[in-house]
Amino acid sequence: MIGHVEELIAALETQEERLQFSRFDNDDAWALGCLLVDLARDRALPITIDIRRHGHQLFHAALPGTAPDNDRWIERKIRVVERLNTSSYLAGRRLAAKGASFDESYGVNPADYATHGGAFPIRVRDVGVVGVVTVSGLPQADDHALVVEALTQFLTR
Repeated sequence: MIGHVEELIAALETQEERLQFSRFDNDDAWALGCLLVDLARDRALPITIDIRRHGHQLFHAALPGTAPDNDRWIERKIRVVERLNTSSYLAGRRLAAKGASFDESYGVNPADYATHGGAFPIRVRDVGVVGVVTVSGLPQADDHALVVEALTQFLTR
């Protein structure tokens, strides 16, 4: 089991290294958000999508089957990315590997942070993290995978 967790963590770290932008502006946020909406609609996925740059919400969509609670999950996941500059899923897997929790490790209120998959840093190469793309509505590994799929498509077009 430990080997599996270590392999997953290594794969998540590789994704973050690979999925970097050369630039990221409002038009990129719109295009990435629309791509996520298209992927979700094609699969009838009940998700909420949020994209921010420097705390400014540039894209938000709540598809059928979502609820206001998805927005709360998004806020909690975003706080993890903003605090650690890494995906919420990677943060959670690293903590799980140590048998630790985010609130105990960082002294925060667990109602404010969620180390569950779905929030991914928008990293501009040679600049750093400038924003966050987040999905909520699916099991955490699926939220994360959908964001990675969209980023991969977006960055290889």
